[in-house]
Amino acid sequence: MVIGVIPARLNSSRFPKKILADLNGKPMIVHVAEQASKAKKLDKVFIAIDDKETQKALQNYDYNLIMTSKNHLSGTDRVSEVVKKERDAEIIINIQGDEPLLDPDLIDRLVSLFEYNNVNMATIVSRRISVSDLLDKNIVKAILDEQQNVKDFKRDVQDNEIGAVYKHIGIYAFLRQTLFEFQSMKQSEREIKKSLEQLRALDNGIQIRGLITNCEQISVDTVEDLNRVKRKMGISTDTNYEKDKVQPD
Repeated sequence: MVIGVIPARLNSSRFPKKILADLNGKPMIVHVAEQASKAKKLDKVFIAIDDKETQKALQNYDYNLIMTSKNHLSGTDRVSEVVKKERDAEIIINIQGDEPLLDPDLIDRLVSLFEYNNVNMATIVSRRISVSDLLDKNIVKAILDEQQNVKDFKRDVQDNEIGAVYKHIGIYAFLRQTLFEFQSMKQSEREIKKSLEQLRALDNGIQIRGLITNCEQISVDTVEDLNRVKRKMGISTDTNYEKDKVQPD
């Protein structure tokens, strides 16, 4: 069975309670779940919540809600808690809860990579990377080898970098056993230094296959990002959207 899990932590520093932000009359996380549910290769979609406020906000929507611990340090830890309860899950897609314009075809293409016997973990990268993206330390770059395996994830890219450089799209896929192996590993030094959880896999010898795409996903981290999504959807933006609630990092 192939499942998608959307980690839905309520608290966020830059945009408090962003997963419940109104987007065309629905909480943003509902749009993510709707898009994920369109993926043909997913048998089930779960929203992994951590707060009763989220549970109440989503109670009228027909999605699989699973209450998870507030103490998880990462989205992957939250996904692992769900998978432990879903014993038939063989392939797991970790779907970001702040990408309401998610293209479901990306999920199907990611799942298809596991038709190859040597793929245990995979992620999505995009050719659409600008000079400003390369210079922005908040945008993670993935460097791939000739076999389309990820050699490294970086925030800074040097001029003499060897390998093809892509923009990283933070959607991951795991085989069940690989997910649990990854989740049980101690944080690596590079992971801690760079604040990039995926480096733990590379530093422990887990190969990550990159799905190369031309996608341009919008991750909602600020009110401005939410307004970008609204413009893409053709709905009006609220420039005064509770700006006093937005906290700096």
